[in-house]
Amino acid sequence: MEFLTGYIIEKSLSVDNLFVFLMIFSVMNVKAEHQPHILKWGILGAIFFRIVFIIAGVALINLFHPIIYVFGALLLYAAYKLAFGNDKKIDAENNWLIKIFIKYFKLMPDYDGRKFFIKENGKTYITTMFLTLLLIESSDIVFAIDSIPAIIAITRDTFIIISSNIFAILGLRALYFALAGLVELFKYLKYGVSLLLFYVGIKMLLSDFYKIPTEVSLIIITIILTASILLSLIRKRKFAE
Repeated sequence: MEFLTGYIIEKSLSVDNLFVFLMIFSVMNVKAEHQPHILKWGILGAIFFRIVFIIAGVALINLFHPIIYVFGALLLYAAYKLAFGNDKKIDAENNWLIKIFIKYFKLMPDYDGRKFFIKENGKTYITTMFLTLLLIESSDIVFAIDSIPAIIAITRDTFIIISSNIFAILGLRALYFALAGLVELFKYLKYGVSLLLFYVGIKMLLSDFYKIPTEVSLIIITIILTASILLSLIRKRKFAE
């Protein structure tokens, strides 16, 4: 039950992440045929960083239990930012990570392929595909700051947290191409995800005083996500009429 609840949370939080991936590919002018290759390596990197963050997060709670209140507050802030914050914009030119790599490595901007590095005349060049991968990895790290505390609010079992994260992430590539053409269809989904973050934040803050059963959390989370999807579909149908 904890695995299923954690999996649904991670998968739903991944949807907002996928929309950011869509914007990154658009800004970096990545062709559709090269996107699966970048997503594959991005997902492998995401799995590695998530495992590191999960182990560190659980260790922090075991070492200093009051940190759960910081995590809970972080989730409430993330919920507010998602619901009422401005839409995320990708500014590749001013991204600090890209600036560092462009400073120390030569860029081959006209390369039209899927390789991350190119050797020419004895020199190694980075490509826009590599810079795109950097943007995707850095955006996933930012999302992990929200998603890891969210699942820790459900369970403290490290194996369940890691396995549910990995299973949710492994389906990201297929989910991306399924949702790429349906962005406008799920207009209210971000509010549903925001409400989900708010709920797990409250659950974490109350965990020392009252433990909400996992079954109840699963039902609440399912209702929130289902309602946001149905509202989006109803809105789309009304506009179509």
